[in-house]
Order: sequence, then C-alpha cells, then structure tokens
Amino acid sequence: MLKFPLRFVPASNCLRHVKVAPAIEAIALAAFLLTVGNYAQAEEPVQARTHKTLVIPSSSLAKAGDEGVRAHTNVRYIDPGLASPDEAPPFPGLAFETPASLACLYHVVRSIPGCNPNVTTNTPSGGSQTIAIVDAFDDPTAPADLAAFSAQFGLPLTASQFQVVFATGANPGVDPTGGWEIEESLDIEYAHAMAPGATIFLVEANSNQLVDLFAGVQVASNLVACGQTTTCPANSKGKGEVSMSWGGPEFAQETSLDSFFTTPGVVYFAAAGDNPGVSYPCSSPNVVCAGGTSTARNENTDNFIAEITWQDAGGGISAVEPTPSYQAGLRRELGGFRGVPDISADSNPNTGVWILDTNPVPGPGWYIVGGTSVASPLLASIVNATSQFAPSSTAELTAFYDFSGLGTFNDIVFGACGLYSGTFASIGWDQCTGLGSPRDLDIR
Repeated sequence: MLKFPLRFVPASNCLRHVKVAPAIEAIALAAFLLTVGNYAQAEEPVQARTHKTLVIPSSSLAKAGDEGVRAHTNVRYIDPGLASPDEAPPFPGLAFETPASLACLYHVVRSIPGCNPNVTTNTPSGGSQTIAIVDAFDDPTAPADLAAFSAQFGLPLTASQFQVVFATGANPGVDPTGGWEIEESLDIEYAHAMAPGATIFLVEANSNQLVDLFAGVQVASNLVACGQTTTCPANSKGKGEVSMSWGGPEFAQETSLDSFFTTPGVVYFAAAGDNPGVSYPCSSPNVVCAGGTSTARNENTDNFIAEITWQDAGGGISAVEPTPSYQAGLRRELGGFRGVPDISADSNPNTGVWILDTNPVPGPGWYIVGGTSVASPLLASIVNATSQFAPSSTAELTAFYDFSGLGTFNDIVFGACGLYSGTFASIGWDQCTGLGSPRDLDIR
C-alpha cells in the first residue's frame, strides 16, 4: 500500500528549461523530417478507410497488486502506417480529429457546419496562465515533438511556453515499453492544442508508483500556483490546471490523499479510465473527472453527425468517496457516494486524435490515439481557454453543475456504457458521460 509521509527533494535544480528556441521552426522541421523519413521507403500509398491494429500498451493494463500502489496510463493507439515525405496529417479520407476540428466541435473557436478535420483550419489562439501535466518516466523527445505538432497544425509556440520538470531533480529514465512516452506526447500536445497561449509544464515522476506520482502532483501544484517547484508563499496568485491522465482501482485509504488536490488557484483534472467502473484519482471530490465520448462522422463526407458515448470509458459510483456538495441534487441517485465522470470529451480511438511521438518505442511517427487520456488534458485546456480561472476544483465543479442546464454542455443522450453495457446515457448527468461535453463554457 501507499506509504507516507512523502519526501520531497529540494528543487533548486529540479527545473529543466527546454530550449524550444532559438529556432522553433527548425526544430519542428527536423522532427518532421525525422518522422516522415521513417516512411520514405514505404510502398503503401495514402488510402482512405484503411484500418490498422488497435494497440493497448502494457502501461495501460491494470496488474495484480496495483491497488493503492501503482497507476496506469489510459491510452490506446493506432499506427495508421500512412505517410510519405511530402505529407502529414490530416490525411484526406481519414476523418480523425485535429486541434482545429475539436476546437470547432467544442466551440473553442467559431463553429462551422461539419467540423470536418480535413477542411477545418480555424485553430485556437487563446489560453493563459499555466497548465501542468503529471506523468511517469522521461519523454526525451517531448520538446521537438510538441514543436513539430504545433507547426503541423498551425499552433503558436514560443521558447518560454514549455518546460520539463523532474519531480525529484533527477532524470527518471524512459519507460522501456514506450507507453508512458506515448502518453506524455498526447498530454502535452492536447494541453497546448486548445490553449496555445498557456505555459505548459511537463512534470515527470520517477515511476508509476503512486508515491512518486503524488510527489509529481505536489510539484505541479506549486508550478501552477507560483511558478516554482518548492512550497509556495501563502499569498501566491498563480492560476491554472493540473492534468493527470493516469489512474488505478479505488482503495480504502484514498480519501487521505484527496488533500493533494486542494492547492488554491489550481483546478485538477483526471482521466476516468478505459474500462467500466471507477478509478482514482478521478473519483476524488477535488478533481474534475474526465470521461470519454465518440465523435460520429459521416463515412462519405467526414462531417460531424453527433457525439455519443464511448462504451469503454470509465464511470460509475464510487465505493469510497461520499457525495460532494456540487452533486447534492443527485444524492438519491448516487446513494450517498460520488458519481463520475463529471464532463467528457472524445476518447474513442476509432474516432481518435492525431499525435506525434518520435521515441524509438513503439517507433517514431504519427499515431491515432484514444482513451480518456485524451479527455483530461483536452478538457483542462478548454477550461483554460475560457480565461475563467476558478479558485479550486470544487468551485469549478459547482459552476459546471449549476450551469449544466443552460447550454454550457452538449448533453449526450445516446449510447451505453458500464459492465455488459448495462448503463445508458440519459438527459442530464449520467454515469457514461457525466454532464456531457463542453459547449460555450465561457457563459458560466
């Protein structure tokens, strides 16, 4: 089980400033050429509707003995095998999501009919303050990948906007399976995608053990609150979000960790999981629990039809956490416990997002990625882009539930989830998608 107290290393040298400049464009081009060079000898041309194998990396598999000890990623990916030296996503005929198409769907930018990934180019330009990402292990290609991703999709990125932090001051080393590197590429790229004006910190924990990840959460909280890794002054004015795309099974002692998510000025997001049921830290009442949806599109035109449930997304009623005040109206339905998720976004790998990861494992290139690991950083950045910074997660969630009937969310009413798909989406909050996906969050 998790052992406390945690010991935090003084962080005079924890912060590693990644030099995305002086030539962002040059780094981006180099990363892009590296990527497409790996496909230069491929004989397979770009083909519409080509299906490849879905991969669930070992980092996303819950293992015996993990409960209260280790967390896993919530990511799944498809290697489309489609690239050539003069092409990069989006590929014509493949309607997977881009920053522009998601910004269109979730009204981060002016929405246009269809929000077609292959023709929608209106990318977000908002965002401010700070978003901190907490992950395990080191992603050595993170700076170049983020630069190349941003260049490909027309997102602004400056030298000072992205920094990597080692939670204990020492490089934690890479994940030999490559799963956490895929996770980190996804997290930083989609935290930046909806709020390209925000500063992004990638906090890398020593391992996926909870004791290490929660050390990373503390560092991330400080970075948002005051821009430093050590304890912040009481009057710190920093604002922003912390995103955690990892999780694990609930355990009896989890309530003792909920206080980690109470730093003033910080709103915490976590992935609901990629299997039926409830996971932690998403179930914490001090965390916005990010669930998963599917973005249904017309097979001929690639235009958006509707957002429906993703049947593999996590959700349900906590066995440990009591009903928080913002869910008081659901108390009878929840039986006195916390219900998750709170809000949701596209997470189905079959309707997934493009990311770039140039690490050696599983191999450098563009991937189609899903899992509720998409939803957590995506929703954090959408909230950041509204420039409405809540003083706490509880305050943010109270606003969500208070405004849920006023057009703030797309209420998803089609589809099923849960064990044996025995739970159905419905009007209002439900265990499949919570309150729904974002729509005009700035009206709060």
